[in-house]
Amino acid sequence: MATIETTYLGDLRTEATHLQSGTKILTDAPSDNQGKGEAFSPTDLLAESLAGCILTTMAIAARTHNINMDGAKAEVTKVMVPNPRRVGEIIVNIKFPEEYSDKEKKILELAAHGCPVHLSLHPDLKKTIDFGW
Repeated sequence: MATIETTYLGDLRTEATHLQSGTKILTDAPSDNQGKGEAFSPTDLLAESLAGCILTTMAIAARTHNINMDGAKAEVTKVMVPNPRRVGEIIVNIKFPEEYSDKEKKILELAAHGCPVHLSLHPDLKKTIDFGW
């Protein structure tokens, strides 16, 4: 059974619908690749998928170990490379709401590196995670 239905709307834009919830996401080609850059590009969503997965997987571990992560943020930088045009690196800088013990840091780091998106991306794609501690 499908999870997402994506429709090409024309003018280098798509609309993806999450079938279970009905939530919609628009994508637009980036301005450096013939698009208007008025929405997330597909490669932006790839980079966000890594950041969202890292935060969610860490939050699951945090919940299990009674660690507060409410308000944690990830700043994401996507680095494109040519020939062939692709994402060469995703840099995720995480900002936490409070200080953690060494044990808590280790729990969160292990969770981040074990997120399903991180494990699914090709090994040639550089994934840099800065925990800020």
